Amino acid sequence: MSARPRTVVAEDQYLLRDGLTHLLTAHGFDVVAAVGSGPELAAALREHRPDVSIVDVRMPPTNTDEGLQVALAARRESPGLPILVLSQHVEQLYARELLADGTGAVGYLLKDRVFNAADFIDAVRRVAAGGTAMDPEVIAKLVAGNASDPLAALTPREREVLALMAEGCSNAAVAARLHFSEGAVGKHTANIFAKLGIAASDDTNRRVLAVLAYLSAG
Repeated sequence: MSARPRTVVAEDQYLLRDGLTHLLTAHGFDVVAAVGSGPELAAALREHRPDVSIVDVRMPPTNTDEGLQVALAARRESPGLPILVLSQHVEQLYARELLADGTGAVGYLLKDRVFNAADFIDAVRRVAAGGTAMDPEVIAKLVAGNASDPLAALTPREREVLALMAEGCSNAAVAARLHFSEGAVGKHTANIFAKLGIAASDDTNRRVLAVLAYLSAG
C-alpha cells in the first residue's frame, strides 16, 4: 500500500461524496475516483485497482444493491480487494457474502453510526491494511436468527474477545476495551483459534475465519 492510499469513493449523493473526498484527502488518502453509479464504480475499480474503496450499497441505475453487487464482483475477480461498505442499511445476505471468502480487507459501517472522523479514518486504514471494520449493529443483525452454535466450547470471556475481533479490534484495542493485558488477549485468541479448529496461518486470515465462525453462530 502506498503512503497515500489510492482510494475510490462510490456514493450517489453529491454532497456526501464530495464530503468524503475532502475528508479522506485531508487525512492523507489519494482519492483517484469519486463516482455516483454502479457502472462508474465498476469502471473505476478496473482502471485504478485502488488500495481501498468506500462503497454505498444502493446506487443508480437500480438504486437497490448496485454498489454492493459491483463490489462483490470485483472481489471475486480480485480476491482481497479492500472494500469498506458505508450504508444506511444492513443487507444481511450480501454482507455475509462479502465476508465469506475469508481474505479479509472488508468493512461494513452504517452511515448514521459514524460519529467522528478519527474512528472512520481508522476503519478505512484498517480495511486498506487487510483487516476488518464491522459496526456492532451489523454484526448483531448478521448473528440474529441463526440456530446453530459452533462457539459452544468458548468461555464467556473468549466470546467477548471474539465479539470485539468481529468489530475489527486489534489485540491492543481488545485489551483496552476489556481492561486486561495484551498478553492475556493473545492467550484468549490462541484458545479461540484452537477451539474453533482454525489451523496456524498468518494472523489476519485466522482472525477473519474466527469472525466468520462468530457470525455463523446463533
